[in-house]
Amino acid sequence: MKTHTVNTAVIPATKLEEDSYDWWERHEQVLQIRKEIDPEIVLIGDSITHFWGGLPVSTSRHGTGQAWESVFGGRRVLNLGFGWDRTQNVLWRLDNGQFGGLSPKWVVINIGTNNTSETDNARASTAEEARDGVRAIVERVRKHAPSARIVLMAVFPREESPEDPRRKLIGRMNELYAELAAELGLTFLDIGPSMLAEDGNLPREIAFDTCHLTEQGYQLWADALREVLNRESK
Repeated sequence: MKTHTVNTAVIPATKLEEDSYDWWERHEQVLQIRKEIDPEIVLIGDSITHFWGGLPVSTSRHGTGQAWESVFGGRRVLNLGFGWDRTQNVLWRLDNGQFGGLSPKWVVINIGTNNTSETDNARASTAEEARDGVRAIVERVRKHAPSARIVLMAVFPREESPEDPRRKLIGRMNELYAELAAELGLTFLDIGPSMLAEDGNLPREIAFDTCHLTEQGYQLWADALREVLNRESK
C-alpha cells in the first residue's frame, strides 16, 4: 500500500466533486436556518445522510421518508449531510460556521465512504487517515458542543461482494473507528451486518447502487439509531 506524507483527510477542503446539487447553496442554507432550528440532533455526513430527509430540504431524496419520521419525527434535526463529502469537507464546514453556537443533545457522524474513492480531485485515504479525519471532526464537535452525546456510525458496507477491495478497506476503517470510539467515549453503532445477505453480499434492496440506501436500508439505520437515542436518553 502506498504511504503518503500528508494526510489530506485532516486538511479542511471545500467542494471537491460535482454532484446532483449545489454544494455552496446548501452551505448557505445551513447558515441561514441552523439557529432557527435550534437542533436537538445534528447529523453529519455525506450523500447517504444528505438524501435521507430533514432540513435543509434537499432537491433529491432516497426513500419515502417513513424511516426518517420513525426516528426523528417530532424532533428538531439539522441535516449536515453533503453529497460527495469526505472527512476533509466536513472539517471545512465545521470551521466555517455550520456548527458554531449550537447545543444539540446528540450528534450522529456518518462519514468516510467517500474517502475510499480515488478521483481526479482527491486521492483515496488509508483506513488510518480516515480515522484521523474522524478524530478531527469529533474534536471540533466537542469544542462547539462539549455536552453533546456523539454517535459514530460504522461506514456502511459498499460494493456487492465481500471480496471487493473497497469492502475490505471499509472493514479496516471500521475496526479503527471502533477503537477511536472506545478511546474517546463515543457510542459506536455498526449496522453493517444487518444490511448483508447470508453470503456477505450487499443486496440492492438495501443499497440500490451498492452504496446509497433504499427505504428498507434507511429503516435499518432508523431502527438501530432510535434504540440508541431512546436507551441513552433515559
